[in-house]
Amino acid sequence: MNASRRSRSGSRVVWRRALLLSLAAVLLGSLVFYWRHQRQLNRYVRRTYASFISGRLTGREKTPLLAGYSVHGIDVSAYQGRINWPEVAGHQVRFAFIKATEGVTLRDARFQRNWQGARAAGIYRGAYHYFQPNYDGAQQANLFTRTVPLAPGDLPPVLDVEHAEFHDVAQMRRGVATWLRLVERHYGVRPILYSNYSFYKRHLAGHFDKYPLWLAHYEVAQPVLPPEKWIIWQHSDEAYVPGIRGTVDFNVFQGNFQRLLALRIPPRRSPAPH
Repeated sequence: MNASRRSRSGSRVVWRRALLLSLAAVLLGSLVFYWRHQRQLNRYVRRTYASFISGRLTGREKTPLLAGYSVHGIDVSAYQGRINWPEVAGHQVRFAFIKATEGVTLRDARFQRNWQGARAAGIYRGAYHYFQPNYDGAQQANLFTRTVPLAPGDLPPVLDVEHAEFHDVAQMRRGVATWLRLVERHYGVRPILYSNYSFYKRHLAGHFDKYPLWLAHYEVAQPVLPPEKWIIWQHSDEAYVPGIRGTVDFNVFQGNFQRLLALRIPPRRSPAPH
């Protein structure tokens, strides 16, 4: 009996040690995984929480402005719903880029209201097109130019290139180049190219360097790209600005307010007298 009890006791000790080692291994693995992916995990938690509390938002929530920059702006679409533009303007938002079109047929449902509201509130406005890489670049440019009445004093047009599902990277680049060329010819001003850091580095870097870059790069203290490579930094896509109920993209302009004004579409030249 004693030998049998000792055997069972020894088996329980071995089992407990194995269980503790397994738990320790799981804990260590979890810590390593969190350390490697903490930014993505924290971001997911914040987004989940934001969705959970969205029904209780008032439209007065406010994210602090990013330190070290004097010119702040947002970009919006129908996703933000009804915007109180005067209230937005009262919280140091100096510029706004407004979604106008996407692909070859989609017009943003709130473009006209946002376009008029931003200007009436004294916010410098620009418009952007969301590029669908598997559709013809010329048709996409035509949709944008038929929709957006850019005028002197407005900010340059923007092409948003980040859609990762495409058949051929060379074809995608040709479509982007076509859109940029046709839109520049139509408005007489060089467009701004928007993309996120990973997409830009993988597919666009070195191919469109003559166009000003608006860079989306989150969870970093500063963009990895050197300052001479970009003019606008979208540093958050989960910010709160009074006047908007829910999250909105937050941006900073690289330079002072006078540099932003210099970026606007210039007045049209009067024809020379004969």
